[in-house]
Amino acid sequence: MRTHPIAVLAGDGIGVEVTPVAQRVLERAIAPHSGRFEWREYPWGTDYYRAHGRMMPVDAIETMAGADAILLGAVGDPEVSDVETLWGMLIPIRREFDQYINLRPVRSLPGVRSPLAGPPKIDLVIVRENVEGEYSAVGGRSYVGTPHEAAYQQALFSRRGIARAAEFAAQLAGRRSGSLVSATKSNGIIHTMTLWDEVVREVMAGHPRIELESVLIDALAARMVQHPERLDVVVASNLFGDILSDLAAAAVGSIGIAPSANLNPEGRFPSMFEPVHGSAPDIAGLGIANPIGQIWAGALMLEHLGYEEAAREVVAAVERVLAAGVSTRDVGGTSSTTEVGEAVLRELPA
Repeated sequence: MRTHPIAVLAGDGIGVEVTPVAQRVLERAIAPHSGRFEWREYPWGTDYYRAHGRMMPVDAIETMAGADAILLGAVGDPEVSDVETLWGMLIPIRREFDQYINLRPVRSLPGVRSPLAGPPKIDLVIVRENVEGEYSAVGGRSYVGTPHEAAYQQALFSRRGIARAAEFAAQLAGRRSGSLVSATKSNGIIHTMTLWDEVVREVMAGHPRIELESVLIDALAARMVQHPERLDVVVASNLFGDILSDLAAAAVGSIGIAPSANLNPEGRFPSMFEPVHGSAPDIAGLGIANPIGQIWAGALMLEHLGYEEAAREVVAAVERVLAAGVSTRDVGGTSSTTEVGEAVLRELPA
């Protein structure tokens, strides 16, 4: 039996509610496949920030480096600046561990009603470049506090960064439909986005069987609403991928069911798995948070660790539970967080 040390950062708000539910599901799922988890839980987040003035310890990266993966719940608190929570925890983890791919699968699930007309059958994956692009720390402000105050921020796009995101997306598209859409805005952003287009095309030259379409981000957002069933794999920059993935999650019915994987594909560093939803302080402590996004993120972790069958079993269990009408109120149900988790457990192989 293989043992996998996993760094667990339940974080804030509903993160501390949905993470234990997912852990129980993952323990049940991996056991029949000769695996087990060693949970290494760290109480980092905004409570830690209040006590220590930082989101996690100075040696946090070194502490987690020996883990096979990181399971993250949610981070954020209305009383703590998003700058502190994001740049003090999530971005350092993603960048120090070179988690350069953010993978966000989006699909229609039984029992979850899409707000779109139809409803369309949606099954797509967004590949988001995750460590550079528009989310750069390069910038500043001038003439602060005066009528002339100005701010500037420098987006950073490297040939290497674009190429490896495009390569990952091309390989994924090759295992799926063979269709790849690249999000761009090179008609208005003339330096970074033209480089993006050039490098994506160069990478695709090595994948002649992949059908590439470059689509302006505004038109692509419209397509995501009007015809999401026509999209399969989308590759996008850090900002564009972030926005598109939330839009796609809403299109299938709830951001609460959407998973996310921050991948270091080569396995040189641990990858991190989290739901797309935030800490949702407005419902924290009520026991009504949707655990599906966290459970599905755990399924992505299982797949990453080599337990593809166990991952499929988890997703299939989630689908059966939702089809039976067991769901939280954000998708029209009446069940609690715990009740949904228990229902998923009952659907897994013993």
